Amino acid sequence: MKVILTADVKNVGKKGQIINASDGYARNHLFPKNLAVEATKGNMNALDKKNKATEAKLEAEYEEAKALGEKLETIVVKISVKSGVSGKIFGAVTGKEIAQALKQQTGIEIDRRKIVISEPIKTVGETQVSVKLHTRVSASLRLIIE
Repeated sequence: MKVILTADVKNVGKKGQIINASDGYARNHLFPKNLAVEATKGNMNALDKKNKATEAKLEAEYEEAKALGEKLETIVVKISVKSGVSGKIFGAVTGKEIAQALKQQTGIEIDRRKIVISEPIKTVGETQVSVKLHTRVSASLRLIIE
């Protein structure tokens, strides 16, 4: 019997996958626990519509992240910190401080966890940090530490 899984089932398949299950397993385990529905024409059409909607949503998120990435490439963020005579900063500039400065200066709100700092920023001057906006989109942000 062909069934469409409505949830991930261990050792059977992932949600949205169409599998062949024995009649007894489908009727006695999958259907009562709402883990699957029978693969009828109506259910197949509903699955196709759901997959297309999900795909369109993911594509829209990608395009939005791509546009934001292009915008971030042109932005320069200035952060003022306390430093010693030699230009060393007391502590380090964190992703949280960068996110706050970006929001104050440009109005663009980015989660601090998306800001990737390869090595701690402990000196005054200009530096670049990477911002991971999407699984396929990463942008570079210029910082001026003063």
